[in-house]
Amino acid sequence: MEISRVFDLLEYQSENYPKTDAVSAKINGKWVKYSTQAVIEQSNLVALGLLRLGIGKDDKVAIISESRPEWLFTDYGIQKTGAVSVPMYPTITAEDYRYILADAGVKVVFVSTKLIYDKVMKAIETISELSASNIYIFDEVENLQNWAKVKELGSKDDLQTLDKTKAKVTPEDLFTIIYTSGTTGMPKGVMLTHNNVVSNVKAAIAALILDYNTRAMSFLPLCHILERTATCAYMMNGYSIYFAENMEKIGENMKEVQPHIFVAVPRVLEKVYDKIMAKGYDLTGVARKLFFWAVNLAAEYDTQKSKGFFYNIQLSIANNLIFDKWREALGGNVKYIICGSAALNPRLSRIFWAACLPILEGYGMTETSPVITAGSPYKEDYCIGTTGRVVANVQVKIAEDGEILVKGPGVMKGYYNKPDQTAETFDADGWLKTGDIGEFVDGKYLKITDRKKEIFKTSGGKYVAPQRLENELKSLSLVEQAMIIGENQKYPAAFVVPNFDMMKSWCEQHNVPYTSDKEMVNNQQVINKIQEGVNEINERFAQYEQIKQFRILPDLWTIESGEVTPTLKLKRKNILAKHKAVHDEIFGLNEKKMK
Repeated sequence: MEISRVFDLLEYQSENYPKTDAVSAKINGKWVKYSTQAVIEQSNLVALGLLRLGIGKDDKVAIISESRPEWLFTDYGIQKTGAVSVPMYPTITAEDYRYILADAGVKVVFVSTKLIYDKVMKAIETISELSASNIYIFDEVENLQNWAKVKELGSKDDLQTLDKTKAKVTPEDLFTIIYTSGTTGMPKGVMLTHNNVVSNVKAAIAALILDYNTRAMSFLPLCHILERTATCAYMMNGYSIYFAENMEKIGENMKEVQPHIFVAVPRVLEKVYDKIMAKGYDLTGVARKLFFWAVNLAAEYDTQKSKGFFYNIQLSIANNLIFDKWREALGGNVKYIICGSAALNPRLSRIFWAACLPILEGYGMTETSPVITAGSPYKEDYCIGTTGRVVANVQVKIAEDGEILVKGPGVMKGYYNKPDQTAETFDADGWLKTGDIGEFVDGKYLKITDRKKEIFKTSGGKYVAPQRLENELKSLSLVEQAMIIGENQKYPAAFVVPNFDMMKSWCEQHNVPYTSDKEMVNNQQVINKIQEGVNEINERFAQYEQIKQFRILPDLWTIESGEVTPTLKLKRKNILAKHKAVHDEIFGLNEKKMK
């Protein structure tokens, strides 16, 4: 059958790769599996129930939930009515919910837990069109309206009613509105059609070369377009989708499911690496020497160039002695890790590839459904430090100022209720302006160098691209987060937030008494250790780019504190405003004010 709308993927899988475990989740300690047919039936009931509630074409229905089977059943059900899903992160604030629910004109809201339900109730206090009668909860909570009520309504109709409704949904109809978290200002609703996402799934599917016996682990939020499009690709390829219980239990779930593929953002991979390295630091004697010998060897790995017979023999030994334990920690069967959403440190990529855990880094944005480029699963065609080749049917060109411009069937319809901002996002020839700066390596691999709006100029007139420096800083074992500052100042400097677990471990190994997090950020030995790393980093950068000073901050930047977005991008203005006194102290601005 031809796939032209996102919900066609269900029937396609049923015809070509019917699964007994199309979707699975761990409930009350046991993995509960839903067959392809069960997914179809559940989504049909949701769709018929929504129709009974009066939901029709182009109506907006919100989903606020962590990733779980009910999320998918509801999403596919919404699609089949011709309505438009508005997914939201469970972690954002009631104020964010209020803005999005009102802006989109949402008529029905599905939530997963009592905690989210309470936030939504607070959010709709000033939205007269919404009340408790419009909210349905996945969890069973006494006296709250369960989503089973929607399905129960749906069971009173037959499929002929739904078939007629589905037939009226076209590929160019709106599929979803995804409100981008935004590092500045209010979120914007990205309008994606069925064709936008289906075309992207078909274009990116070439990168997935595993067969229908593949198990995929899913733990990123489904409201994130990368994970959502990936699950569509899994569905099309007949992969079984297993939802992790939560971020804390990913390791445990990996060992149980033994997945072949999963999607991760760089921060997740950095945390996996940090945990592995922490265990390495705990080793002693020969075991410790072997561990770091293997890691240093892996850091020299190159996918496109052989380093010779002697290197390959050593790497084989390292894989048998050290890296096999890394693979076991991820279930032992991982063939590929898809990575996107932010830049991955090339050193990390080299180490994982050397450990036979290939990371396929790609590039995209919500506005492009999202994949623009993808890394090849074939080693010889994978260029570390880049985001791979442009996928089929997508065009990319580099503007005179270095900005990446995109055209293709995956490019959004526009921003909901924001025609002016939509117009600003496209140039006169219809190219989408990504806001990213990039270049092509060897004429075929796209490399992202920075965000256009984040590049700043020092008082000496030199431009500094902060992301490269920040990624280098985050590669230091004691550093969790970093932000480069110095706009209109004499030189670049940095805010650094420690990886407190690694810092505690380092202090234990070096007999440095650990008191409290807030006190240890001012410990001179800790400062000296990070300074050593900064000195090494500076050697790789031009004089005007080098970090002349840094300050260690005691608190992690979080979504709740308003310093990072749900996709963990830095809200630079917020961070700068909160730590203005530290910024001014670094650049001597306090002294100037006093004079």
